Amino acid sequence: MTSLPHELVSQNKKPLLILASASPRRLELLAQIGIVPDRVIPADLDETPRKGELPRLYAKRLAHEKAALVASQCQEPALILGADTVVAVGRRILQKAEDEDTARRHLTLLSGRRHKVFTAIALYPSAILPDSHVSERIVESYVTFTNMQPHHIDSLIAQGDWRGKAGSYALQGAAASYIRQMGGSPSAVIGLPLFETAQLLRGQPSFRVV
Repeated sequence: MTSLPHELVSQNKKPLLILASASPRRLELLAQIGIVPDRVIPADLDETPRKGELPRLYAKRLAHEKAALVASQCQEPALILGADTVVAVGRRILQKAEDEDTARRHLTLLSGRRHKVFTAIALYPSAILPDSHVSERIVESYVTFTNMQPHHIDSLIAQGDWRGKAGSYALQGAAASYIRQMGGSPSAVIGLPLFETAQLLRGQPSFRVV
């Protein structure tokens, strides 16, 4: 872990910072503010939404479940950061596309309309870090696409940005040329709200964020 922008207060007990996500984008975002997790331990969970589950609550549940699972398996003093990003059109959740046909349906649905992006983060201490506490943030943003013709969508799909992305697009990718408006937190839409993440770390007695 780097010493900036945070440093551990206690020199005798240095809890690890563990990212419970395999997302390279989240690692890149953390590095942007000078944070390098000590470990990356993806949480192996069933991420299927529950029947009737609303997008905001779905994002919150997964962030908590990811962090809690890794925390329960950790035998060292550690803080575990879980996160989940959900793209929603109304009550409909657009999960990560597994094939081009699904990506095409997602992008066609998003074309010419505004949608919401919910990113939830949860910070859990391991059992042997008693002075710390569970904390969370949920950030709501919105993204508006211009009208896209079928050949525009075909081009985006051919570039491959849809792979591994909620809603089948990346704010920092080729889809940016079709995004007319965006409100909220850009880093949250990409996968991790940096201001809110720093807030969670500032709130932990084991850390001092500068």
